[in-house]
Amino acid sequence: MSKITTINPATEEEIQTYDLMSEREATQRVEACHDAFLKWREIPRQERATYLTKIAQKLRDNVDDLSALMTQETGKLLKDGRTEVEICAAIFDYTAKHGPELLADEERTHAGGKKRGVVSYQPIGVIYSIQPWNFPLYQPVRVLAASLMIGNGCVLKHASICTGSGLRLRELCIEAGLPEDLFQVILIDHDTSDKLIEHPKVRGVTLTGSDQAGSHVGSVAAKVLKKTVLELGSNDAYLVLEDADIETAVKFSVIGRLYNNGETCVSAKRFIVADKVYDAFVDAFVEQMKKITLGDPTDEATQLGPLSSQGQFDTVKEQVEQSVAKGAKLLCGGKAPDRTGAYYPATVLAEVTPGMPAYDDEIFGPVASVIRAKDDEDAMRLANDSRYGLGGGIFSKDEDRALKLARNYFDTGMVRINSFGAADPNMPFGGVKNSGYGREHGGFGMKEFVNAKAIFLP
Repeated sequence: MSKITTINPATEEEIQTYDLMSEREATQRVEACHDAFLKWREIPRQERATYLTKIAQKLRDNVDDLSALMTQETGKLLKDGRTEVEICAAIFDYTAKHGPELLADEERTHAGGKKRGVVSYQPIGVIYSIQPWNFPLYQPVRVLAASLMIGNGCVLKHASICTGSGLRLRELCIEAGLPEDLFQVILIDHDTSDKLIEHPKVRGVTLTGSDQAGSHVGSVAAKVLKKTVLELGSNDAYLVLEDADIETAVKFSVIGRLYNNGETCVSAKRFIVADKVYDAFVDAFVEQMKKITLGDPTDEATQLGPLSSQGQFDTVKEQVEQSVAKGAKLLCGGKAPDRTGAYYPATVLAEVTPGMPAYDDEIFGPVASVIRAKDDEDAMRLANDSRYGLGGGIFSKDEDRALKLARNYFDTGMVRINSFGAADPNMPFGGVKNSGYGREHGGFGMKEFVNAKAIFLP
């Protein structure tokens, strides 16, 4: 039988080995989840909410162990892991507080307003959740919380490198009182995963990952008429406009590029800088990136930990080398330290142009691409010159103008103005173009996998 072995990317030591499930065992988990869903859907929403509140508390009670496990499996900074646990708890709390009202029946009329109608939001069944490794708890939680509130069941296929985190999440949910079969974690390969998508008891599929993975999963699901929500990669552009406050822009650009070791779909990745402030921004930005402390992710003084795996390190290294070979200029970083672990330094590339990985693709690591724009209008054009459209940012002292640009012209699902952040329970999360479709958070995620049922009364 095939196995999964998790490895600490900071030390290269093996953590644990797990057996992959057979197709039959995985299918049994799906069917058990469906059976649990049939009972769960009968529980009133307000009562479901109490389970979510208890899970939130369980996460907070176990914050130290959870953050240590995530650091061990993926190399994320221990302090970032603690933040992640709190975000997850906040998502459960938000969903518990707002879910019953958001999903309540809506009174409408029909027949020209003469007769009564009701729109009822009903659960549909088992939601299959395929999630990546960069946020081992947050990625599955944002699907799980919404699914449970709606009344659906959830089956998680997590990334293999954070298998332990996925299994521990399920244990804590059960400890909090959640029915044991309602949330399943399955350890399977990609072929078995495709077969599960086709299983009649799976009613919806959600994936966070690369645009290539999204295209594959979306097409498999479409063949069997399953709805999907896809949150895919991105190459987020942060615009430094002519009137930007350089100190603010540099501060949040460094944070935005290096948060979670640079392994975040909404990381600031392309920095598009108006010519008027280009030199001032680049000089200050590079100076700060050179000062970043690379090291042990469990050390509170560390600012940048290792990449999540040797495979991820190799990918980032190759993308930088290909970009430099095609003419990009290395302003700092770009050379990995001679030490054990998947460590890659904070790196800045300039003179980045189309045809380079640093311009066209997502570099999932601490590598910033700086692009010179003629002026503010050109900066906006360059920002949208991407197959992706997840997030982005604008630095400008004119907040009203920045808001107008963000609202009317930035072709992304999310925009940050004079700041950086990853996700908020009260705001929708998702993208356009090759960054996928559908929304999570802000109440939107709770209505992705529901049956909005129209009931016509006489």
